[in-house]
Amino acid sequence: MTTYLLQRLSYMIPTLLGIMALNFFIIQAAPGGPVDQFIAKLSGEGDMVMERITGQSSEVNANPALDEGVLSSSHNISPELLREIKKLYGFDKPIWERFTIMLKEYATFDFGNSFFKGRSVVGLLQDSLPVSMSLGIWSTLVIYLISIPLGIRKAIRHGSRFDAATGIAVVVGNAIPVFLFAILLIMLFAGGNYLKWFPLRGLVSPNFETLSFLGKITDYFRHMALPITAMVIGGFATLTMLTKNSFLDEIGKLYVVAARAKGLTEKKVLYGHVFRNAMLIVISGFPSAFIHMFFTGSLLVEVIFSLNGLGLLGFEAAMQRDYPVMFGTLYIFTLMGLFTKILSDLTYTFVDPRIDFDHQEALHG
Repeated sequence: MTTYLLQRLSYMIPTLLGIMALNFFIIQAAPGGPVDQFIAKLSGEGDMVMERITGQSSEVNANPALDEGVLSSSHNISPELLREIKKLYGFDKPIWERFTIMLKEYATFDFGNSFFKGRSVVGLLQDSLPVSMSLGIWSTLVIYLISIPLGIRKAIRHGSRFDAATGIAVVVGNAIPVFLFAILLIMLFAGGNYLKWFPLRGLVSPNFETLSFLGKITDYFRHMALPITAMVIGGFATLTMLTKNSFLDEIGKLYVVAARAKGLTEKKVLYGHVFRNAMLIVISGFPSAFIHMFFTGSLLVEVIFSLNGLGLLGFEAAMQRDYPVMFGTLYIFTLMGLFTKILSDLTYTFVDPRIDFDHQEALHG
């Protein structure tokens, strides 16, 4: 296992470089970058633009270039001003040099400042992380706590009324998008049309700091209740069916027949023999499921419930072409994704110690 882990770790660096390079050059080549967006905002904002670029206050009429229609509605600007704008965003350097500089800075986790928010990327990530962590951790845990027992029960009672009834719930949960569940929950329980049991916006209330310890916990979970419920309803179907099918596949194997023939109770057969093998693919996928829920599954939920998490931050950065935020978050997410793959392998060996990755590498090497 040690040799395997060292090999996987050695693969991480070229993989990370490849992902960063591919995204960097594709995004940089796309139109509508930060320079284009800045130029689009120039019309009627001459003083503010020149003050931001030069650091000095100036009158529009005092600058000949601006007098000549630099800030006209057609956005015709002088070459001098264009060079200053490119320098402001670092586009005065060749693309290969920009990429090299970015890699050197990212090696020390220096992601720079946001182009449009006026704050460091690290600060923005720190502000957004608690929201995404809350949604990701609680949603994933609740989904697993519901889906695994439900999937096992459906496998044991395959073809029964219980299986058919819960199958309808699974189909509905799989067919309806998460954001529709979120809107429905708001209408029913957040003052939309009926009840107002839960708050609609934010991770905590404005008076959170003044609450007691128990009050803070209650306030936090009241804010999390609806977003987590929406994500759980929209995410439990796939895991439930995976658990059921995995159990059904194992129940029909010869070792189960042999265990029953030895006189073992059904409970002992299911949870002493079948469970470990059936749960291998389910439990080992937990890290990947968490990463998916953490980074990609909560975007629309964050928007609907006004939660400033990583999903919303990444979406806004992509729309504004805020490259420091885009590439900084991509770097962090890629690192976590690569480590998650290794964690999944470790989970395999934890669930079934018979798996030996070093032996498998030797056979296929």
